[in-house]
Amino acid sequence: MIDMSLFKRSAKKKKAEPEYHITLNINAKIMPMDRGDVFEDPIDEFLQSSGLGEVDGGGTMMSESGEIENCDVEIYLHEGSDDNIGKLYDFITDIGVPKGSFLVSENDKKEIGELEGLALYLNGTDLDEEVYKTCDINHLFSELIKLLGEEYNYHSYWEGPEETALYFYGPSFDKMKELISKFVAEYPLCEKSRLVQLV
Repeated sequence: MIDMSLFKRSAKKKKAEPEYHITLNINAKIMPMDRGDVFEDPIDEFLQSSGLGEVDGGGTMMSESGEIENCDVEIYLHEGSDDNIGKLYDFITDIGVPKGSFLVSENDKKEIGELEGLALYLNGTDLDEEVYKTCDINHLFSELIKLLGEEYNYHSYWEGPEETALYFYGPSFDKMKELISKFVAEYPLCEKSRLVQLV
């Protein structure tokens, strides 16, 4: 069951009325500050530099466990023309969003996104204490980034009561799994971990 409460990033003052409102619903598990760095800030920079509009904050949807389900970015265009919406669509596609994301306006809902996601859930309670003492999650993170290469990106993390999750997105879940499976199978901190496809 989904908790409908939202964690809101501070909103910016809208510049001119009337403006055309669009919500980018992103099918990604991403913390609010990471959402700003990965999505809000690049989109806002593009819109303002192009004179098309601006970003006006966003929200994060969470499950009862506290894990992030998805997030929104609120966008205002000065004009809701097909050309402006097309430019926005192309830019968002270029920066990359996961499959199952949508651009939602008052009159339309357009699916967007080509990326697939992988979550590595690390067991935080059931391993030998010596493993937690001697293994370094920063080393684990660095090795995963190195193995995945530039085509696949780390987006965010989640710390739950029993697991810690690292979220990665890129063109292919299967390829990500192939690239990291050997290391995950051998590194002690990854014992009893789970590799889960997100989209």
